[in-house]
Amino acid sequence: MPDISIWNDKKAREGFIEKGRAVFEAIGSELAVQDEVEVVAIEPESGDYFVGRTLGQANRAASEKYLDRWVYFVRLRDPEAAIPLPVW
Repeated sequence: MPDISIWNDKKAREGFIEKGRAVFEAIGSELAVQDEVEVVAIEPESGDYFVGRTLGQANRAASEKYLDRWVYFVRLRDPEAAIPLPVW
């Protein structure tokens, strides 16, 4: 089971989101040219990211390496549509 402190601790959650956004800013333009990418799942500590057409696809890709960890999900064409969630 993922650690829920990120959700319960506002400061920890904000730090997690900041790191996720920073990774997204670094890779977003690279991914924007790929038609098959709609959602990106970012593991902020490592900088690893996983892509898919749907949240479910990005989650499945992330879960192969980071099961029971939190990742930062972001919609490529609408970066404000983002949320930290545990991989399921």
